[in-house]
Amino acid sequence: MITASANPVELYLASLSKGSQGMRQALEIIARILDPDQEAANFRWDKVTYAGSMTVRSMLADRYRPATVNKMLSALRGALKQTWRLGLIDADSYHRAAAVENIRASNLLSGRALAVEEIARLFETCAADPTAKGGRDAAILAVFYGCGLRRGELAQLDLDDFDSDGNSILVQGKRGKQRTVYLAGDGSQLVEAWLVYRGNTPGPLFCPVRQTGEIPITRMRGESLTYILRRRQEQAGVESFSPHDLRRSTVTHLLDAGVDVLTVQKLAGHAASTTTARYDRRGERAQRFAAQKLAVPQKLV
Repeated sequence: MITASANPVELYLASLSKGSQGMRQALEIIARILDPDQEAANFRWDKVTYAGSMTVRSMLADRYRPATVNKMLSALRGALKQTWRLGLIDADSYHRAAAVENIRASNLLSGRALAVEEIARLFETCAADPTAKGGRDAAILAVFYGCGLRRGELAQLDLDDFDSDGNSILVQGKRGKQRTVYLAGDGSQLVEAWLVYRGNTPGPLFCPVRQTGEIPITRMRGESLTYILRRRQEQAGVESFSPHDLRRSTVTHLLDAGVDVLTVQKLAGHAASTTTARYDRRGERAQRFAAQKLAVPQKLV
């Protein structure tokens, strides 16, 4: 067994931001592909070969979308790098095992941007729920959409990160980078309304609400946030969407409103404006509008 002080997995995970801890699950999946009887923490990462890495790549590609596969392969490379840094594997073996290439994704844009009307229906569904869950879910939507946060970023928010006077939220982004984002007045009021239920006990900003109405001050998992959005989506009769689609919606709607791309880039926490541009779904709407202008000859109908 590898000791905690010389554990490649723990060292790799410790180097990530709090919002990236989903990489642990990725390493668990990879370890079980290579050895069904081993967990990631006890797996011998120094025994991974290029052939093994390619097996992982192939099996992941059969199960997940390219973006997910590439993220998981990044976790594999991270664990291998820490294994090399610990002196558990020689440089040549490390570089060979880590040389596995990413899956080439389709040129088609993934995800979608919700229409403004869909966003409104989601908020209406929460407003129709007079319980603490309704107040919490409305606040979650306000922060997701109003600030364009990643799911992991929202899950890591603490009460102290919310500044009601400045209508702002301090976000712990990728690679430990912090940024301040701002809520519109209505969004800030929704968060404050949730805090009436939650109270002012230090800890996570968003918490579970039990069937009894009790609100334990414990952090919600990203999967719980996805479930909340899916439930509200079904109640509102809105087409299926992911938490990241709310982020795409934020970027698209801001650009559509004339906000310059550099400002949107900073709000989204993107390292480059080219990344922000990939979130822009205005082109799809323009193409649909243009298609409606084309008349099909009656003889072909």
